[in-house]
Amino acid sequence: MTLQPLLPAEFVAPDPPDNPQFQFRPLGPEHNAADLEAWSSSIEHIQATPGFSPDGWPQRPYTLTENLADLQQHRDHHDRGIDFAWTVLDPTEPAVVIGCVYLTPHPTGVADAAASSWVRADRAALDDELREHLRPWFTHQWPLNIRYDGDQA
Repeated sequence: MTLQPLLPAEFVAPDPPDNPQFQFRPLGPEHNAADLEAWSSSIEHIQATPGFSPDGWPQRPYTLTENLADLQQHRDHHDRGIDFAWTVLDPTEPAVVIGCVYLTPHPTGVADAAASSWVRADRAALDDELREHLRPWFTHQWPLNIRYDGDQA
């Protein structure tokens, strides 16, 4: 199966707008160790986050090599416009990964795309703030019908 771009070729995907709580960068190999630490220490919290499930990702911590391969694929897809992933960094400590944001083709087709995000368990209080920060950006900056965080059809 050939993966198709999510967006028209002429559309340049914007990065999420930073705010005092969040800084965003396209997710990639340069975030490997910090990304692995963030999500592997927060598996139960992520599985309980809207848009994720106990039987989906993440199931177990990866090795650094496995995580690197995953991040390389995320960057490749982001660069090719197939889907998009951003790491969420702490603006006061940019080496600390707070979480991630994903924009992928909607699995059921009831929308063009599905948006989801997670934050690490020790920053759980930021879950709602992150989603509310991103909703207007997805609504006004993307030429897609986007469902966020497991919103119902």
